[in-house]
Amino acid sequence: MKNLNELSQPKRPWLVAEVKISYHNQSKVSDYPKINTSTEAELILRKNWSDDMELLEEFNALFLNRANGVKGFFHLSRGGVSNTYVDLKILFSAGLKALASGIILAHNHPSGNIKPSKADLELTKKVLEAGKLLDIQIIDHLILIPNSGYYSFADEGTL
Repeated sequence: MKNLNELSQPKRPWLVAEVKISYHNQSKVSDYPKINTSTEAELILRKNWSDDMELLEEFNALFLNRANGVKGFFHLSRGGVSNTYVDLKILFSAGLKALASGIILAHNHPSGNIKPSKADLELTKKVLEAGKLLDIQIIDHLILIPNSGYYSFADEGTL
């Protein structure tokens, strides 16, 4: 009969999962669209958003280089009609994979209410603090509403 120690030990303790970090870019740095204003960010976000902006809340991000060139669009989460979950570990692991120097956060309000909620303000503060630890600047956080219109935390001085 085997003792308890033998039963709990894996047969091959050296065999572990491989962790891969990848970022696939098809563009030259000179071809990255540049973002200098919240209006430019809104345009790029809307072009890459799902078709359900008026139905479900989503959270997405743009990853930028030091010159504010857009390295990529990242779809983080999709929720219900009034919220979505934002996992900071996933957001920043993707940003780190892309070697992002800056991030523009964005989510939508299907209701058409352009003002940030208390939860939106708290989340933004939490993301800002995490970004500082990782030396990734949070450039803006946009709330998009269906069809047209947005709220920019940076423009409104709430970032």
